[in-house]
Amino acid sequence: MRKKIFQGRVLSLSVHKISLKGRKVTREVIEHPGAAAMLAIENGKLLLVKQHRFPHGFVLEIPAGTLKKGEKPRKCAFRELKEETGYEAKTMIPLVKYYPSIGYNMEIIHCFVASGLKRVSGLKLDEDEILSVVKIDFKKVLKMILSGKITDSKTICAVLTYAMKKKIYV
Repeated sequence: MRKKIFQGRVLSLSVHKISLKGRKVTREVIEHPGAAAMLAIENGKLLLVKQHRFPHGFVLEIPAGTLKKGEKPRKCAFRELKEETGYEAKTMIPLVKYYPSIGYNMEIIHCFVASGLKRVSGLKLDEDEILSVVKIDFKKVLKMILSGKITDSKTICAVLTYAMKKKIYV
């Protein structure tokens, strides 16, 4: 049995009463449509956004956004890259997908590698988005992750996965 107890703009919260291995258990689950995140690389530099993430303040992260209803992750990646950075990518290749909080959250983040970047416009931000675009050398971003300066999970997952696949070390 599922009972929705909250419906927000981006997510909802439901309480599920289920039977598991003969036991009745209750689970609170955040329902989220998922997101796409882009590891945008240009001449050895990553395109990052410095975004305000309440309640944590400004954080450095790769561009990302929530999937619209029925939207495919790859299409969302192209759309969000342009909206958040003003860049378009020629290619968007799947890198990794993961659940950031698997124990209670349905959200899945689809990470892509965006390449063939070209600046085509200014930013087209949602009313509640406060961010700026920065370019940082890939190895410097790796060092920032290892030192704890970058703490965003999608950025850490995408950067470390890409570094392992490409055998890039610091």
